[in-house]
Amino acid sequence: MTSIVVPAYNEEQRIAETVAALVALEGVDEVLVVNDGSSDGTSVAASVAGALVLDMPQNRGKAAALAEGIRACMGDVIAMVDADLGATASQAGLLITPVTRGEADMTIAAFAGQRGTRAGFGLVVRLARWGILRATGLTMASPLSGQRAMRRQVWDALQTATGFGVEVALTIDAARAGHRVLEVPVTMTHRATGRDLAGFRHRGRQFAAVVRELWRRRRCLR
Repeated sequence: MTSIVVPAYNEEQRIAETVAALVALEGVDEVLVVNDGSSDGTSVAASVAGALVLDMPQNRGKAAALAEGIRACMGDVIAMVDADLGATASQAGLLITPVTRGEADMTIAAFAGQRGTRAGFGLVVRLARWGILRATGLTMASPLSGQRAMRRQVWDALQTATGFGVEVALTIDAARAGHRVLEVPVTMTHRATGRDLAGFRHRGRQFAAVVRELWRRRRCLR
């Protein structure tokens, strides 16, 4: 059984299009949106579009939302997809197929042309790439990518993670547990983080989260 888990916080504007693309995928048995304490109509929009919805009473962050969703879903193959991908969420199928075929234990979406040149963003990408390389020997094109598919056992290998550090933590823990990690090129698009104050705050929180997860795994940084 294949499940897709979509953590969502105040994504009323794009969640319906994202869900519609996912429920149309062949071989997907379940699309579960985890409404992470949204204050808008995310939950209703996701449900109307065809998703199962798990409502969290308050905002707890991406890692917590994913953990709740994966705990609740039924799949032995699980995909993680961001809520703001819109129609390009259909490319989740490219991530799921290698896992169901036994070609990889976890796939990660590699975004074409990602260079991390936006102010503040490049620093986070470089830090994440460096940490993963030191811990696992893997050189990742998109080390912060949240679009993934995996066998449930891969998620179970995750030691601990909070907030925006979950992707880096998951890659390191999965690879060090011996799971096969494969990047898959995609052309997915989502809402870009802006250069305004909110955008810089977001990147700051992301940077701090990555630092925290690397510090927790400092013994494996060669």
